[in-house]
Amino acid sequence: MTTNAQASGRRAVKAVIPAAGLATRFLPATKAVPKELLPVVDRPVLQYIVEEAAAAGITDVLLVTGRGKTSMVDHFDRRPDVEARLEEKGDRERLAAVRRTSELADIYTVRQGEPLGLGHAVGTAASHVGDQPFAVLLGDEFVEEDKPLLPAMIELQERTGGIVLALGEVAPEETSRYGIASVARSDEGDDIVQVTGLVEKPSPDEAPSNLAVLGRYILPATIFEAIADTKPGSGGEIQLTDAMAQLLADGTPVHGIIYRGHRYDTGMPLGYLQTVVMLAAKRDDLGEEFRSWLAEFVAGGAKG
Repeated sequence: MTTNAQASGRRAVKAVIPAAGLATRFLPATKAVPKELLPVVDRPVLQYIVEEAAAAGITDVLLVTGRGKTSMVDHFDRRPDVEARLEEKGDRERLAAVRRTSELADIYTVRQGEPLGLGHAVGTAASHVGDQPFAVLLGDEFVEEDKPLLPAMIELQERTGGIVLALGEVAPEETSRYGIASVARSDEGDDIVQVTGLVEKPSPDEAPSNLAVLGRYILPATIFEAIADTKPGSGGEIQLTDAMAQLLADGTPVHGIIYRGHRYDTGMPLGYLQTVVMLAAKRDDLGEEFRSWLAEFVAGGAKG
């Protein structure tokens, strides 16, 4: 087994994106279209996430997929017919955008036969990842492009080994939606804490803090053995939080970076709609007109 001392100094160069869930909150839209491909203006959610990984220097991306989700891979494949048509029309801007999707990263896939929890999904990546540390990016959230989080997480894990988590402050009533960390001060820098405990989806009165584990992790390869030993927990699923808690108990160092930027959470309809509105309002090509219309719409009582 790779020790924590040996793991430090090794840089994460691969990313795993669990994307096999059923997305029942978005039915019937997600009956045939994966939630990860729902558009945020003109880019699907999944593309934002792969772009985030690529911007951090990770171009080996494994998608953990499920039944009926092959179109996620198709999005990152070449479309010579579409490219030829755009070239004929002289539409170089859209041509570049279409080609860019196939140039972002090398995309690989593994099937998760059943959606048995995040821990189980991550466990399916063992043979692809090997013995290197790796990043996990959840398939329904991403951060501001000009306030990246992943590079700092990768650098911290390379320095300290062990696990590095993205943490964010949440309202007390929201703790039951997340893994919650108990923390202590760290000498690693501002907004970096030492994680001393992890609890999966605690009630507000049982939560050790209001610091939630967000959808970004840098994990050592020893997580796979911990996942294999993890019994079903909250919701009858194999929870990644439980496997990380076991590594923590066994002496693996765990650090967290508290993220102060905006996290776009598209995992529920309200968050998805908010993400679309916020990013559309920021667009140089349509933001001004969209904001003007939105202001009129809201002022009119949102009656259409």
